[in-house]
Amino acid sequence: MLKAKILICDDEEGIRRYLQKMFVAREYEVETFADGTSLIQRIEGGSEGDADILLQDVRMTDMDGIEVLKRVKKLRPALPVVVMTAFGTIDSAVEAIKLGAYDYVTKPFPKEKILSVIENALEMDLLKKENRVLKEELNRPDAADNIIFVSDRFREVYELTIQVARSDANILVLGESGTGKELIAGSVHYNSPRRGKRFLSINCAALSDTLLESQLFGHMRGAFTGAITSQKGLLEEADGGTLFLDEIGDVSASVQAKLLRVIQEREFIPVGATKSKSVDIRFVAATNKDLDKEVKEGRFREDLYYRLNVITIDLPPLRERAEDIEPLAEHFLGKYARRIRKEIRGFAPEALKLMKSYHWPGNVRELENVMERAVILARGDLVTPDVLPIRPREIAVAPPRDNRLISLDVIEREHIERVLRQTGFHKSRTAEILGISRKTLDRKIAEYEMALPTSGPSSHDA
Repeated sequence: MLKAKILICDDEEGIRRYLQKMFVAREYEVETFADGTSLIQRIEGGSEGDADILLQDVRMTDMDGIEVLKRVKKLRPALPVVVMTAFGTIDSAVEAIKLGAYDYVTKPFPKEKILSVIENALEMDLLKKENRVLKEELNRPDAADNIIFVSDRFREVYELTIQVARSDANILVLGESGTGKELIAGSVHYNSPRRGKRFLSINCAALSDTLLESQLFGHMRGAFTGAITSQKGLLEEADGGTLFLDEIGDVSASVQAKLLRVIQEREFIPVGATKSKSVDIRFVAATNKDLDKEVKEGRFREDLYYRLNVITIDLPPLRERAEDIEPLAEHFLGKYARRIRKEIRGFAPEALKLMKSYHWPGNVRELENVMERAVILARGDLVTPDVLPIRPREIAVAPPRDNRLISLDVIEREHIERVLRQTGFHKSRTAEILGISRKTLDRKIAEYEMALPTSGPSSHDA
């Protein structure tokens, strides 16, 4: 799968060939242009989103590079632009930054340098797009209540969300990937007294440490190579509102320490600055990792964990709220049918049965992706099983040792006990094998009043 499309504009054929070979080798799609005129024609004839980044020279034979940049930004304001310049034309590069270019590189540039700049620009652009989409979703009048469920299990989660939203406490949202942690964070914000301020989000796992720190804390001009202008961070932008820290379990130790200071002191220091800035932010953090385990093994700060974990919202996986599969599927079906203007009435009974029997390891996110695919591939006005890329999970359960007629509860209890014994009563490993959360396993153990060893592997995994 191609990573992104890069447009390259330079009047030196050797530079174009060199860059094209380098980027294609890393699976980027590349289009090259020998002059500004052909580049402008290409952009005028294209559509929004058909290119991901532009790499252009500031000195070209037919048109001044700064003029090219002005016209590009007028035609495609959101397109990230990196300019290339010779050592003697740094002033032009600085002017380009002021006109909206993301960064510049000076010729001759090392391969690692240009790759790093392009990758950082694409990361930044992706982050902006994700935030823009999230804001559009959450700024709708019904955004705070746009959570689909009918199950009692998720109703408990939703009622807890609304209850704690009225407080100002930091919240930790736990759950497997795709369970809707970001949607819950948005509901917390839009049902809170901070709803009039900004709700911002950042995926901590998607960015390098350096870029994450810059995005959170902002930076001053000259703080590092390429920092031509000062930039506000998300902490400053979210002042008075809510900041959602997704995948907080992947944050490095150094960034953890700086976040702890923000939470404790309500102030931070931008990268390259000497004076601190005060902020008033509510934090909602999320992770699919076992933070208790991360703390015990020294990968996550205990003090930060307790600062973030004032209130915990634990989202159940979709397989534990099976009643919600049908209404969620109908919601996504309608969403994508409207988007591509396709008339689809609903699901064939066999398709609905298949969806209800599937394990959904990717949870609600996987269900949404499957519905988008189903809308595209459906040949009639009903979704049929052949357009669903899923199969029911086969669960191998050992038969009883005699011909007893027993209930499902008995089978479940015996199966859980058997897996516990096979793992040496290691709860986390048992939960992983059973395909349930650790919290669900603890609930089952209590429900069935299972007697576990008081020492051994289960004790340090309790």
